[in-house]
This record gives sequence, C-alpha cells and structure tokens, in this order.
Amino acid sequence: MKKIKLATILLLLVAFVLPLHAQLNLDTVKAQNYDNGKMWAFDYPPIDYLKEKYNLKTDEDWYNDVRLSALRLPGCTSSFVSEDGLMMTNHHCARGLLDRLKKEGEDLIRDGFFAKTQAEERKIPNYYADQLVLIKDITEEIQQAENTGATLAEKAANKKAKLKEVQDRYQKETGLQCQIVSLFNGGKFSLYGYKRYTDIRLVFSPEMKIAYFGGDFDNFTYPRYNLDCTFYRAYENDKPVKSTNYFKFSFEGIKADEPIFTVGNPGTTNRLKTLAQLEYARDISYRNNAFMFDTYYYALDDLKKSAPDREKELEDLRVNLGNSQKVIATTLKGLQDPYVYAKKKDFQRKLQEAVWNDSDLKEKYGKVWENIANMRAEMKKVGPQVAAFSFVQPSLFASKYFSYAKSLNDISKELQKPEDQRAAQYKSAKLDSTLKAMFPEKTDVLLEKTKLWIDVEYMRLNLGNDDPLVKKLSGGKSGLDIAEYLFKNSVFDDRDDIIDLAEDGAEAIAKSQDPLLVYVREVEQKLSALQKQAQEINDTESLYDDMLGQVIVKVYGAALPPDANFTLRLSDGTLKGFDYNGTKAPLFTTFYGMYDRWISFNKEYPWDLHERWAKIPSGLDMATPFNFVSNNDIVGGNSGSAVINQKAEVVGLAFDGNIDSIIGNYFYNPFNNRMVAVDSRSMVHAMEKVYDAQRIAKELRDGKMPQ
Repeated sequence: MKKIKLATILLLLVAFVLPLHAQLNLDTVKAQNYDNGKMWAFDYPPIDYLKEKYNLKTDEDWYNDVRLSALRLPGCTSSFVSEDGLMMTNHHCARGLLDRLKKEGEDLIRDGFFAKTQAEERKIPNYYADQLVLIKDITEEIQQAENTGATLAEKAANKKAKLKEVQDRYQKETGLQCQIVSLFNGGKFSLYGYKRYTDIRLVFSPEMKIAYFGGDFDNFTYPRYNLDCTFYRAYENDKPVKSTNYFKFSFEGIKADEPIFTVGNPGTTNRLKTLAQLEYARDISYRNNAFMFDTYYYALDDLKKSAPDREKELEDLRVNLGNSQKVIATTLKGLQDPYVYAKKKDFQRKLQEAVWNDSDLKEKYGKVWENIANMRAEMKKVGPQVAAFSFVQPSLFASKYFSYAKSLNDISKELQKPEDQRAAQYKSAKLDSTLKAMFPEKTDVLLEKTKLWIDVEYMRLNLGNDDPLVKKLSGGKSGLDIAEYLFKNSVFDDRDDIIDLAEDGAEAIAKSQDPLLVYVREVEQKLSALQKQAQEINDTESLYDDMLGQVIVKVYGAALPPDANFTLRLSDGTLKGFDYNGTKAPLFTTFYGMYDRWISFNKEYPWDLHERWAKIPSGLDMATPFNFVSNNDIVGGNSGSAVINQKAEVVGLAFDGNIDSIIGNYFYNPFNNRMVAVDSRSMVHAMEKVYDAQRIAKELRDGKMPQ
C-alpha cells in the first residue's frame, strides 16, 4: 500500500470534518428554494419557472394537452399512450386486480397476461379512470362563506356547508365527477371536474417476478431492474376511446441536462405545515404508526422461526407490510433529523417575519402560528387516548380478541332489554346460534395472540405505564408475557368459556372483571366524547390552516408549489445520479445488471426469474436501458406517472423513489431525493423479444392500433 502524504490527510480532514461541524451548527442552516418541492399544479402552471430554469417555452396548449393525456386511477396514476385509448400504469397498481381477472387454471400474478387480440382484452369490474377536464377557481366563494360566521365553530360550519353546496351544484350542472381541491393549505380553492371512464380492460401485464424483481429488499433502492408496467385500454360504448390527447412513446432516450417531467397525482405532502404540526406528526402520529408497523413486522419474522410450517404465509404478510413499514420508519427518522427541523424552522421564521413586518398582515395573520400551536397542544392531550382506544374496531393490527370482547359486551346490553325489544338475533330462540356465529370455533391464535400483546404495548406507549387500564391489561408484564398473562386471566382464549359467560346472562357479563371486557367498557364510556373533541380541534385548526395558506399566497404568490393532495401535478427534473454506499449510482441500468443480480443471489427469491427470462430470450439486447434515476419530485400516488420530455413524449414510467425520497412527504432535498423509472425502450423491447406482444409494441411505436 502506498504511503499517504500528510497533505492528503489534511485535505481529507477538511473535506469531511468541516462539513460535519457546519451541519452541527444548526443556526446556520437556511431554507432553500426547493425545500417545498416541484409539484406544480395545473391551476398555476410554472411557465416563468421553466423558461428561467431550462429556457423552455410552454404555453396553454402544451399544458392542456399534457393535462388531458393524464389519468387518475384509484390510488394511482395512468395516462393515454395511443389515440385508441391505450393506458399505461405500474404493475404494482394493477396487482390487486389481477387475481380478480384470472380464469380457471390461470395465475396472472405468476405468469402475467397479454391479450393477443382486441377481443381478448379483459374488462375490469367496478374500475374506472378519471380525466381532469375542468378547473375553476372558487376561492372567493369559499372564503366569503368562511368569513360570515361570528364564532370559529360557525365559520367552520359555514365553510363545510359551502364546500358541499358548490360541489353538488357543479356536479349537477356539468355531469362530471366534481371535487373541491384545497391548495396552499386553504389559501386557494379550486373545483376540479373529471370525466370518468368506467369500461377499463386489461391488455398487458408482466409477471410479478420481473415487475417486482428484488422484492421488498430492493424497494426504495437504486440501481433497480423492474419491468413495473401494465397496460389497460379505456372503452366507451364498447369501442376503444378515441383520444386526441395522449403521450406517444419516444425511443431516442434522455440526454444529459434535458428537462423531463412526471405527470401524475402525488398523494399527500405536508411541506407547508407549521413547526407545531410537524412536531405532532413526529411525536405522536408517526411515532405511533412506526411502533405498530415495526413491532408487527419484526414479530412476524420471529414467528417464522416458531412456526416453520407457516413460513411462506408469514413471509407474505411481512412483504405486504414491508412497503408501509419502510415508509413510516424512514419518515419518522427524517422528522427526527435536526437538519430537516432546522430547515423547516428557517422557512417558518422567514414567513413570520414577512407577516410581522407588514402592519396589515400582522393584524389579520400575526397569531396564526400561535393558534395552530395551541390546537396541536390540545390534540396532544386527546390524540393518544383516541389511539389507545382504537382496538374495538377491526383493523390490520387490532387483535380479534378485542372484537370478541366487544361482541360479548353488546350481548350484555341486549340481554338487559325485555325479550320483545331485543334485536332478532338476541332473542332467546336464536341466541345459541348467534353465540356460535359470533365466536368461531377456530381463531388464528399465533397471529391474534401476537397482535394482542402488541396492542397492549401500544396502549402503554400512548397512556403511560402507570395508567390503570394499562396495568389491568398488562399485569405488569411486557412483550409476549402480556398475552400469556391475559390468556390466564381472561375467558377469551377459550370459545366455550366465552359462551358459558354469555349464557350466565347480562349481569354476569356486566360484573366480570375480565381485562378485555374492562377495556371495552372504558372505551365505550370515553371514546365518543374524545372523538368529538378531536373533531372540534381539527375543524378549528382547519380555519387557521386556511389563514396560513392565505399568508403563503400573499407572500409568495404561486412561486411555491402547493402541497400534494392526490390531484394532477407536473414535476420537472433531469437525469441525476447520487452517492450511495461509498460509490455512485449510474443514470441507467440494463438487462445485463438484472442478470448479474439474478446470478449473484443464486437465482433465489426475491431475485428469481420466470422461465421466460431464465433462458436469455433470443434477440434480447442486454445493453437496453432498463431503469433510470432522476431528481423529479414524486411521492405515493405518483405510481404509474408517465415521464415525458418537452415534446410530451413518453421516455419512462415512474414506479419508485430511493430511500432518501421518503422524507419527501415533509421536505424535498434535491441533493439526494430521486425518482426511479422504467425506461420506455425497455418496455417495448421486452414486449417484442420476451412476451411476443407485437400488437401492443407496434401500437406504442405508432401511437395507434395496428390496422
């Protein structure tokens, strides 16, 4: 090894130590232009911004064409990619539909699907796609109604009533699916009218193994190798939709520094919220969600060891949780980052100073931040209690033993009534069959017992270790020992014991000190009032949120993009790699890389391949760009977004972000926040060389169905 000179060592120290000290001095951290992201609303198109940044001239016709080419699906995004109604989205957006569409003997998740003829395109029941055809500013009408109330409660009620009245009116007048959209935290309001297509048919979908290659391990990472695409077709009157607005595929690739755009419906961001709202999210909301997802996710891993015969089933449960678990845990980590907090603090300080230095603004808006902070302080008293009392309702994490306890408590109340006043199923003649139906012979003890102790630990997190109810349910135990304690001190681990208690009658149930029944009774006494209190706090805070939005509009105009709310947005960016694991991410990956990863992991799950890929298909150009990475700003809901160039041609399909993009819900960092997309060339090349889907490949090349 060569000796490193002293001068080199000093340079390395300067390079690494000085930035560290600079970052630790949080008073020097300043908010930057892009902290609030680049999700531009079509109400306020970024014409001047794109001209200044890229010397790109855009006009109303360009934005109208882009808007009308895009579509919104339930939970995801799509777009027209031919004049004959062909639609593009992600495989992971279609995954839940594929099992519904399979015929006897088929496995569309395992093997994929391709309609060789138009007649074979398979209709999706109860599904739709929405096209945004109307945007109308209704800010004045909503704010006028909001300002007519004498009290905060009246203002909130007037606002709510006006929102409904306006939406109903436009829906009736236009015949469109209408939605009122709040922009800039309520600083602006728009009426969006959607044309709804209700005849959507599956055309092409690859198999799961190539669409989700690398599985949960590779999720939110890059380099990636995923053919995460699916194609539908929209029909009207049993014929393919004829659309003059669509994104034609490009096969020229993306040049360095060329502007590219994602067009989609990002779900939710909270970048314009106050510090008090951010702190509540950090200390309560995300803390709670992270606890539940993390604890259950890792508990499932432990269960695989104790129940090896159920390993695949338990692993499938973990995979289904994995995406949300990673998002929530990483968002919480970002919210706890002092650097992120310092950025948000500086943004709020600058906005407050702009208000406080203007006498008119100060008089009307000067106490907005204080008022919101007061509302969040009130919610900190209420929110944790509501969370702790949530398990009487069925949910992903609620143990069924709580539902059994609620059912038994409901039986007690019915049995207290005279026979002729009881609901039919609780009358004496039917009571026996009702009890047997309510309390099944078999309960998945392994999972429900695990959820049980996690639920009690969650209550402890929210109510405190000294809370009497927590003590009653935990018996002073922790972890799995809680479940063991409850099973020894409760009737709910044995169906016969539950039915025996029910048959003992209403008084016996009411007097029982079974810990789960005690919990249900306390929830019954307190939850309704707590929920009402929480709703009142949120309704009041929404008024202050609107005022905050008005401040943002008055100070910044439309120079800042509004927070995302699952409505159509345009996000600009360029190809951009990033540093990771001490090296650099390439701009593009190729099929070469996929096969290398397949072999490197011994061709084992989740890096295994379907047989159609396992033997390299004849004619497959391994150097074809497969996935690429850019600094476009996307979040959940953007899945399925077309990535287009300035000519509104498809160059890719957004399907994921890197791990550093997850905090994008609250803060966009252009330094390392990245979008991951499927390259347009890889989709068509795979159709031609692997799937024998020439019909669709040709339609994508020509922009219309083959004749």
